[in-house]
Amino acid sequence: MKDMNNMVKGLGFYYDESSLVKSYKEALKDEDFKNLVDNLNIERKELVKRTTTLEECVKEYKNCKTCPNIFECKNKIEGYCYSPMIVDGMLEFNYVICKYKKEIDKANKYMENIYTYNMPKDIKNAKMSDIYTQSKSRHETIKWIFDFVKNYKKEAKGLYLNGNFGCGKTYLISAAFNELAKKDIKSAIIYWPEFLRDLKSSFDSGYNEKYEYIKNVELLLIDDIGAEEVTGWSRDEILGTILQYRMQEHKTTFFTSNLTIEELENHFSNSKNGSDIVKARRIIERVKQLTVNLTMIGENLRK
Repeated sequence: MKDMNNMVKGLGFYYDESSLVKSYKEALKDEDFKNLVDNLNIERKELVKRTTTLEECVKEYKNCKTCPNIFECKNKIEGYCYSPMIVDGMLEFNYVICKYKKEIDKANKYMENIYTYNMPKDIKNAKMSDIYTQSKSRHETIKWIFDFVKNYKKEAKGLYLNGNFGCGKTYLISAAFNELAKKDIKSAIIYWPEFLRDLKSSFDSGYNEKYEYIKNVELLLIDDIGAEEVTGWSRDEILGTILQYRMQEHKTTFFTSNLTIEELENHFSNSKNGSDIVKARRIIERVKQLTVNLTMIGENLRK
């Protein structure tokens, strides 16, 4: 039987140390492998034990050397390189972020300032540079949006933007919010009908956190208001309270809707509890206090 002192215990079995040394010496013929281990200030026997893992690191390092961009990354985890390092005298392995991934993360860091609920990807990634400007019917709204971003100040009035389905209302405002997020201004964009449904089902888990965030965020877009089913709870306890607070605290609030202000008032007047003109009018007065009212009619850009 071979001398057990010449054996290295592995994961439930034994390796012949001489075969590990042989593999290590073979790996040293690769210049990148040799440069890597030469820069690791650790005993040779520890390096020998981890030859296979070190070779994996070298393979990923070589991939990085010739990689033109993150979209052609060949490593196991896109944007990262598996690398060895010495921590408290021990050899450890971790994933190190590459330069391309760093650039992307830096460019997208502003997204941390935006909370979105049930919004499609194109809305989340909306850009001012991609706004469709060909239709003259959109020019007034586009100018308002650009002026708002350029001259932004806290406590400014938001916008009640109504118009036909698919004309780009939400995209315009989202693009403005994304631009302002780059200046570290926090915002929230919520699809109102679905947000209400979620809020109602989350009384025992996260209700207060969601509700308070929406009340207090610096910029808020309530998207597609008027498409929800009206109840006394959704109109008075949720929407009414949010709008009252934001009005008192001068927090900038936006709305998009397929309904005009007058049609929205009628919508809120007819809940499951019957006609309630006074409460509906109270909601509308808060909306008017918070916003400038514009209409945008245009071709359906979602076709």
